[in-house]
Amino acid sequence: MADSDNTTTLPSVTRRRVLAGTVVATTAWTLEGNASADGAGSTNLRSDPALALWREWQKADKLAGQLCRMQQHLETRLAESIGFPCVTVRLPEGEDVTVHSIGAVNDVLGKGPDMAALREKAAADFAAHQARWDAAAEEIGYNAALTAEREAADQTKDLLGAFSTTHATTLAGVAGKLDAVLREGEAWEECSEFPWPQLRSALRDLVRISEEFDADRVPRLGMRHDQAETLRHSRWPAGQDHDRTA
Repeated sequence: MADSDNTTTLPSVTRRRVLAGTVVATTAWTLEGNASADGAGSTNLRSDPALALWREWQKADKLAGQLCRMQQHLETRLAESIGFPCVTVRLPEGEDVTVHSIGAVNDVLGKGPDMAALREKAAADFAAHQARWDAAAEEIGYNAALTAEREAADQTKDLLGAFSTTHATTLAGVAGKLDAVLREGEAWEECSEFPWPQLRSALRDLVRISEEFDADRVPRLGMRHDQAETLRHSRWPAGQDHDRTA
């Protein structure tokens, strides 16, 4: 197949981008070790439905990522050995154009009767290339991997949607919600723009507040309530509100 001067945009075969970088530096499992059962969010961590959902989502998201990497590896093998299904057609003006679907063939060549023979040949060539791709995909297990990856991604999406109707009863549960949203959001484009920086900051705040609360909890054990309150308020400059239990 000859090289073309103009190539139509190659459609993405994969459905989900692999999480590729920093994601979130501070995540909800940090809070699991720091959140106090008798303080911020008095409900025990084990009974927090949002935290339980986050654990389930995290497992599903990890599996989806693994399946996505496997599927992309097989896709790369196909692309290198067979090439993405396409056909290169030469227009009457002498220009070569590579297209990646039958619909694109019709768009490029139009529907006029003068292009009928060219359309028919281009469609046949494309079908032959597609058949080679399909046979190789079945042989190496690409189709099965793609199906499994899509199903895992759908499950992750469903669990992510459940966060909107699942109440958190601890700081860890709130952080779990933010962590899931951030990890999903940062897997796509424009993750450096609004609202991602703000959400990252909110998650860091939750972790910091939990860590500070846990640090306070140790010296406060065994103290009377009024002594603990005096200690808590004395650590901050006057006029600044640092309510740790908010």
